[in-house]
Amino acid sequence: MKEGYIKRKTSTVPFGYEPSDIEGYLKPVPEQLEALQIVEDLIISESISLRDACDWIEFKTKRGITAAGLKKHIDKKYGTRQQRLERLGTESTSLLDRF
Repeated sequence: MKEGYIKRKTSTVPFGYEPSDIEGYLKPVPEQLEALQIVEDLIISESISLRDACDWIEFKTKRGITAAGLKKHIDKKYGTRQQRLERLGTESTSLLDRF
């Protein structure tokens, strides 16, 4: 198997991949995966919003991703924001988390 290829599990092609000539597998798109990694780091550090990250990704790669799709990707890879805060041992500064 070629490096970076993943097995296709659903009908939806995840961001950063495209259908390949090998049946049942998806081919990585390095430009998209690199852009995704950049915004992941910015979102985790809370330097950029999900919507701004989506706009930047679309500008950079010419392929769109929704804010909900990006959040789902981030939560799956890193856990929810609350889980990350608990893991780091810090409390949230959000007013909404206080109630």
